[in-house]
Amino acid sequence: MKPLHFVVGAAILGSGCSTLSPSEDPTALRVQDLEARVIRMERVLENQSLVELSSEVERLRSETTALRGEIETLRYETEQSGSRQRELYVDVDRRLQSLESAGPRAFEPPPSTPALSAPAAGAAGAAAASAVAPPRPAGSDQQNYQAAFDLISARKYAEAGAAFEKFLQQFPTSPLADNAQYWLAETHYVRGQFAEALPAFRKVLEQYPQSAKLPDALLKVGYSQIELGDRNAARTSLQEVMRQFPDTTAARLASQRLSSLPR
Repeated sequence: MKPLHFVVGAAILGSGCSTLSPSEDPTALRVQDLEARVIRMERVLENQSLVELSSEVERLRSETTALRGEIETLRYETEQSGSRQRELYVDVDRRLQSLESAGPRAFEPPPSTPALSAPAAGAAGAAAASAVAPPRPAGSDQQNYQAAFDLISARKYAEAGAAFEKFLQQFPTSPLADNAQYWLAETHYVRGQFAEALPAFRKVLEQYPQSAKLPDALLKVGYSQIELGDRNAARTSLQEVMRQFPDTTAARLASQRLSSLPR
């Protein structure tokens, strides 16, 4: 049998160990220290993530601002280019309509001139060839198209026709090819060359079925047929304009021409 003091002492020691507070327990203190370190690390990581996120947001904001500026610049340039093209088109169309309304006399060739000697005729032919077929300007398809269109605006229809023919040879796949073909046909029509204008306008219909120039091209097919004396074919073409492209300027003009067409 153990002595009593030994039993009491053991009980006291056991009681002391079991009653240690968390602030005095080495294990609890170690756990608390580890928890505090983990919390500090998480906060550091969170702060770094926020800094990186803030930097990324600022970078994206700067890029967005720059893109908006570029978009505004492009929009302005597009509007200016579109406005100039519309003005040119309206001016040219007005001139062509005035020539068409003038009747056949507007397309009569100038009086014949006395025959030239062979050297003079050769020099004149060379000068005419250089005037009709100007050298192709360097640059893009847009620049070449604009150069040819400017010749129409200047009423240099022969030169414009040659320029548009060269454009179609140089840039057959250009998005402007359908417009170039249409204006090439117009250079024939405005000079009274209806036999050449008719197939040129038809080429717009056949080769560029998605072109925005289809209503105008089909209308001018009808006009050319009238000038060539084929009124039945012209009536069919003008009716097709009204059927395929209702509520357009071309349809309105076709209706007006049909009403004045003799039966």
